[in-house]
Amino acid sequence: MLKIILALIINGAAIWAAAQIVVGVQLTSDLVGIFIVALIFAVINTVLRPIANVLSFPFIILTLGLFILVINAALLALTAWLTPYLSVTGFVPALLGALVVSIVSWVLGIFLGAKR
Repeated sequence: MLKIILALIINGAAIWAAAQIVVGVQLTSDLVGIFIVALIFAVINTVLRPIANVLSFPFIILTLGLFILVINAALLALTAWLTPYLSVTGFVPALLGALVVSIVSWVLGIFLGAKR
């Protein structure tokens, strides 16, 4: 249970960082809204990411793994579409936001000891 809460905190902090850095990604300042966005993002990543990775495996191999960034951007845009607390204005902000979310999640996971 503690690992799940820690993962949600990391997701929320990473999405908040993306909203602060990337123009075109807006996030509510309400902590409950940030928690809801983190929860929805975690569920989408848990359910849809493996399916998207398997279905796009040839593209991932062809682009040497760079297509995973496109998948991450699509999942972030889907999260924004499902919740009113997050807004992404286009593909480029979604791509840059997904890149920031990935980097911040990775760094926080290392420092906080979260194993995913």
